[in-house]
Amino acid sequence: MKEFAYIGQPSRVVFGAGTLVHLEREIELLGAHRALVLCTPEQQDQAQLVAGRLGGRAAGIFARAVMHVPIETAREARDEARRLGADCAIAIGGGSTTGLGKAIALESGLPILAIPTTYAGSEMTPIYGITEGGLKKTGKDARVLPRTVIYDPELTLTLPVAMSVTSGMNAIAHAAEGLYARDGNPVMDLMAEEGIRALARGLPAIRRRSDDIDARADALYGAWLCGTVLGNVGMALHHKLCHTLGGSFNLPHAEVHTVVLPQAIAFNAPAVPEAMSRIERALGSAEPRSAAAGLFDLARDNGAPVALRDVGMKEADLDRAADLAVNNPYWNPRATGPAQRGEIRRLLQNAFEGIRPE
Repeated sequence: MKEFAYIGQPSRVVFGAGTLVHLEREIELLGAHRALVLCTPEQQDQAQLVAGRLGGRAAGIFARAVMHVPIETAREARDEARRLGADCAIAIGGGSTTGLGKAIALESGLPILAIPTTYAGSEMTPIYGITEGGLKKTGKDARVLPRTVIYDPELTLTLPVAMSVTSGMNAIAHAAEGLYARDGNPVMDLMAEEGIRALARGLPAIRRRSDDIDARADALYGAWLCGTVLGNVGMALHHKLCHTLGGSFNLPHAEVHTVVLPQAIAFNAPAVPEAMSRIERALGSAEPRSAAAGLFDLARDNGAPVALRDVGMKEADLDRAADLAVNNPYWNPRATGPAQRGEIRRLLQNAFEGIRPE
């Protein structure tokens, strides 16, 4: 067995249908008295539900979270928290809202309580991303890790099926890359495989019946595990490409992850056969197929996009995307620097056209 180091992240998880009823208790355990509730414009009803539960403990609602956390929005939210005298923030929603909470915590140190309503997994990581001047900059800081996470599957019942599938594929991407991370370890390998398995089981069931609470719980459980993997080990080529495409071309986050994942896995497959075997086992197909093909099929067969051209990418921008990706590459089991620019460009072309990996 290879040598490894494992450090557990200091977060509290409360999981189960109906666990939102424990919100006041969890705020008290944080020692907080005035909470600013964060959400996107589309999720103000859920934010109002949270604020209503808190009563006098609710300092207000900031309903302007958007994708990729523009630095201007982060500053507005930070200033609003200061103006209202908030001593904690509650982020209810997906990765955009959690990301906004992290941006506030990064500068102010306010504790964050996250209530995920998608499967993004950001709530389990000390990773943040802020977009400034058309470039998305990411980093890692213990201050941004939510102190408490409430996972209530009932809050995901209204998540549209299409968004459920792409959000779930986004979560799977965290686990898939975690399986070949340079700083991986056996604990994360177990969580990654189980997380992929839970989502691969839950997403088709959600598509068949969107109000299937057991399927919703499976998907949320898988998202928790996959997010934990993302928070503990480094990511590679897939995440570099998605950060480039999302931050520089303003493409939708989860959809980009969904499209790029099979292509990035196909690129790395020759270098990491053991990781591919784990992904294939977790997907549980009755027919033999590669990990990359299995991920492509999981997305396509459940109605998710599999081509960048279908999520707003312009073919004319592929060259620039390739240049951005290779000029400052993440570590990857296969080299992805300037010398591999042609291979990365072909990967992006395959993603643009939605070609199923063999």
